[in-house]
Amino acid sequence: MTTEILLVVLAVAVVLLGVGGSLLVRRGRGELPPTPESLAETEAEIHHPEQLAEATDTVERPESPQGRLVRLRARLARSNSTLGQGLLAILGRSTLDEDAWTEIEETLLAADVGVGPTTELVDRLRTRLRVEGVHDPAAARVALREELLALVDPSLDRSLRSTGADGRPGVVLVVGVNGTGKTTTVGRLARVLVAEERTVVLGAADTFRAAAADQLQTWGERVGAGVVRGPEGGDPASVGFEAVQRGIADGADVVLVDTAGRLHTKAGLMDELGKVKRVIEKQAPVTEVLLVIDATTGQNGLTQARVFGEVTDVTGIVLTKLDGTARGGIVVAVQRELGVPVKYVGLGEGPDDLAPFDAEEFVDALLG
Repeated sequence: MTTEILLVVLAVAVVLLGVGGSLLVRRGRGELPPTPESLAETEAEIHHPEQLAEATDTVERPESPQGRLVRLRARLARSNSTLGQGLLAILGRSTLDEDAWTEIEETLLAADVGVGPTTELVDRLRTRLRVEGVHDPAAARVALREELLALVDPSLDRSLRSTGADGRPGVVLVVGVNGTGKTTTVGRLARVLVAEERTVVLGAADTFRAAAADQLQTWGERVGAGVVRGPEGGDPASVGFEAVQRGIADGADVVLVDTAGRLHTKAGLMDELGKVKRVIEKQAPVTEVLLVIDATTGQNGLTQARVFGEVTDVTGIVLTKLDGTARGGIVVAVQRELGVPVKYVGLGEGPDDLAPFDAEEFVDALLG
């Protein structure tokens, strides 16, 4: 009897050891939640706060500015090569007759440069080539680059006005029609600002699209920004107000407010957008109003720009989906329409596919 009991005890011990070992292995692999003891051991291994921060930090960091610039330049050159190649091919001819200049005008108009800027560019280029006696294609290319650069206007201030005054955060209001990529733009801007070691609060003032607040919440978690959201169908002005209030209370540097997409032809929706801005400014001045335009919409984007500009005093433009069109001239046209600069361009679907607009880089990309 004693022998049988001993055998049973030994069998149970073997089973327990096997289960315990399995649990230890699974816990080490992260398959089981940690115990208080294992947490204590882990904490004891981390002796410095900075090591702890590195161990628990899940916030995504953006691509380096240099790497992003190289990649975006390549995409821009590929997507807009039609315009530059077409112009250079015409200017490379042995003679430039009226038919050639007509082709240049048509190429510029097809690229959405606009009638006014196209006429201005052609007149200046014709005069310059004639006065300087330019017949060499390389010299013609230099002249074209300089005239295109003058149209894009490198002297415009393209910095993001995101600094507040009197201890209050800068407030950036992002507006535009449906489907232009406003929420994604807000998330990408937050990513860049956080990488610059600035604290950010996101306001999900698009209360009409159910997924918008969730999308912004995800961005906030990814980049390390706080998010203020309201009930679905709630008052967007209240959400904007609370976001700025939260930014002030938390001592945040910047508050980015996402707004609902609205048709520029709907007066009621546009009036509501004006209300959002007025209510926000009871807490702190809006330092920047970014209008997000889909570059593939062409001339329709100019109509949108005009109406939004009348309602909210747009201070800067974000052109998204520029990689999806060969009509890069929209940059020139929309700046002329509003009298404000293009500040950012979107050139893809990735989190780092938003870059500050640079006039010289843009023109060089057009010409290839």
